[in-house]
Amino acid sequence: MRCPYCGSLDTQVKDSRPTEDNTAIRRRRVCPDCGGRFTTFERVQLRELMVAKRSGRRVPFDRDKLARSVEIALRKRPVETERVERMLSGLVRQLESLGDTEISSETIGEMVMEGLKQIDDVAYVRFASVYRNFREAKDFESLLGELHLGDGKQAEALAKLKRGEPREPE
Repeated sequence: MRCPYCGSLDTQVKDSRPTEDNTAIRRRRVCPDCGGRFTTFERVQLRELMVAKRSGRRVPFDRDKLARSVEIALRKRPVETERVERMLSGLVRQLESLGDTEISSETIGEMVMEGLKQIDDVAYVRFASVYRNFREAKDFESLLGELHLGDGKQAEALAKLKRGEPREPE
C-alpha cells in the first residue's frame, strides 16, 4: 500500500481488526520511510460493477463516491455512523446481487433514496432534491407528500425545510 504522505510503497500493517458491522477489515499502517500513520479498509467485492450514467457514459462503481453523497445529505443530522454504514453495505450487496455487472445511475439513486427515507426524512429530501434536480418549491411539496406526513404537517415541514430547520422525529 502506497504511503499517502511520502509515496513510499513499503508500508507495514501494525494492527488489523474487523469493522463494527464485520463488512470490512480496518488496518492501521505505518510508513518506515517517513513515520506516517494511516488507516485503510479492505472490503469484499463480489463483482466489478459499472454504472451507466444518464449521459450514456459508463464508469466503475465507486462506493466511496456513494458514501460521500449520502454523507452530504446527512450533514448536521443526528444519525449514527454505524447505521449509515449498514445502509451502504446493504445497498452494495443488493447491487451486487442484482446479477448485472452494469447498473443504471437511476437504479442506484432510487435505492439510496429508499435507504435514506428509512434513516432520516430530511436527508431523504436533500438527496432527492439534487438527484431529481428540483427547480421549484412545488417539487419539494410533492416529495413531502410522498413521505405521508398528513394532517397539515406537510406545510409545516416544508416551511421548516425552507428555513433550514430540522424536522422533529414523529
